[in-house]
Amino acid sequence: MRKFDSDFDPVMSESPDKTLELCNAILANILVMEVTAYAPWMLEGRMRIRDALKNSNPDCKVVLVVDENTEKKLADRVRQAKKDGLIDNFIYGSVSSSYLSAVIDAL
Repeated sequence: MRKFDSDFDPVMSESPDKTLELCNAILANILVMEVTAYAPWMLEGRMRIRDALKNSNPDCKVVLVVDENTEKKLADRVRQAKKDGLIDNFIYGSVSSSYLSAVIDAL
């Protein structure tokens, strides 16, 4: 992401249970989370992080990344979360890193 824009300052959480604390500590603008069919990256857990984050930092944008090729039903659920206004955007895992960076920049 830094190659796309030097103003990007990505910070990676050590584990999902530390994500909210990290976002609050750095006053994150955008949270990008991968979603898979297995713990601890399942959609339900990611949505709990999203809910807690929106309580403490309502302006932080939430973007979910899902593999649409191996997780077709999960990708449908993530897309529905966007339609329902629960997340700000979603990205398929097959996109290039420059596309991912451009989507995040546009938020």
